[in-house]
Amino acid sequence: MALLITNGVLVTWEEPNRMIEGGALLIDEGVIQEVGDAAELVERYPDAERLDARGQLVMPGNICAHTHFYGAYSRGLAIPGPAPKDFPEILQRLWWPLDKALDEESVRYSALVSLVDAVKHGTTTLIDHHASPNFIAGSLDVIADAVEQAGLRGVLCYEVTDRDGPEKAEAGIAENVRFLKAAKDRPMIGATFGLHAGLTLSDETLEACVRAVSDLDTGFHIHVAEHEADEEDSVNKSGQRVVHRLDRLGILRPKTIVAHAVHVDESERAILKRSRAWVSHQPRSNMNNAVGASALDAMLDEGIKLALGNDGFSNNMWAEWKAAYFLHKVANRDPRRAPGDAIARIATANNARLASLFFPDQTLGTLTPGAAADVILVDYHPFTPLNSGNLPWHILFGFEASMVTTTIAAGCVLMRDRQLLTLDEAEIAAAAREIAPRVWERYGQFARQALQQ
Repeated sequence: MALLITNGVLVTWEEPNRMIEGGALLIDEGVIQEVGDAAELVERYPDAERLDARGQLVMPGNICAHTHFYGAYSRGLAIPGPAPKDFPEILQRLWWPLDKALDEESVRYSALVSLVDAVKHGTTTLIDHHASPNFIAGSLDVIADAVEQAGLRGVLCYEVTDRDGPEKAEAGIAENVRFLKAAKDRPMIGATFGLHAGLTLSDETLEACVRAVSDLDTGFHIHVAEHEADEEDSVNKSGQRVVHRLDRLGILRPKTIVAHAVHVDESERAILKRSRAWVSHQPRSNMNNAVGASALDAMLDEGIKLALGNDGFSNNMWAEWKAAYFLHKVANRDPRRAPGDAIARIATANNARLASLFFPDQTLGTLTPGAAADVILVDYHPFTPLNSGNLPWHILFGFEASMVTTTIAAGCVLMRDRQLLTLDEAEIAAAAREIAPRVWERYGQFARQALQQ
């Protein structure tokens, strides 16, 4: 049955953006059929189910360009021994022991708790990067099942790495290839090919990954130059900086997502632009890991394709907007850096363009006829003028996560008036709490081993 959202202030996120007072959306078969005046559409479609927006903003759902569902079990986790002094130690003593601790059950619930968070925060499409070296085969199906249960869109991959030995690297390659084919039969699921980072991948493994996708239309999803260690490792291995090395090996492609790129230099940025690869920016993570601030403004000026992710932080993407807006100002001591309209363009138009690569039959990220009906309602009522021109700054300085009241994906209402409809938040949280001590115990064993090395 068709759904008619009425009495809203529509934010279309077209280019240029439009705001329509007293607007309405007609949704049918998962697609926005009409956009217009509420009174007119009510008269034309009297039998459609109604959803009264009550003056709220009606907007496209948010999109996350890079996340890690499996990191959910890190919340509140104590790392044995002294605090890690830098990002390489964080990898060795937090993330690599944690991913080893995951089994099928914990992978499922790490995804589910992240998806509850996404629905509540109005994030309807997420590009995930997964690792669970003691549960590789079938891990992406478990996550895809959870995404479908939630009713959201997900783009999934498995992280290939050499750090757990050649057999597990081969298993990771096989899981990516298998899932790239399997995902074609799942309308709300996309797929790409996951790689950890150059610093844990040999040329031989990277070449095997490229061969494995020779007959598949895909790119790669890889961490690049998040810390100087990635550059140092690449120079030691190959005599080349990491982007040069990845380009030589055929990793950089129009569907490739390069996560972070904090420490790339000008020559590497030129290659990223030429290759048409995407760079995803995760400012909260970069601050938390103390890895530095990327050359965001230079990338904008140079025409590199930029997107915004959260690296496993909460799926409140407006918090990521704010972090990006502030980080580059303080890092450069220049209030002109990372302007609000540029942050908005990265998070909306660019993220939608990136996500659409994995859903080629869908138009994502706009409220326009024919676009996917991924829609959120935001209970924001400003005390100063609000228009399409100043909306980015209202979001940066006025929006809060609690303002999302309704989340819709592909025309299915996932949350209405802050009540989740597809996921049982209490049951999922209770199950996750029951599993967490076992995950933490296994993590502790691996973490103590890492501390002794």
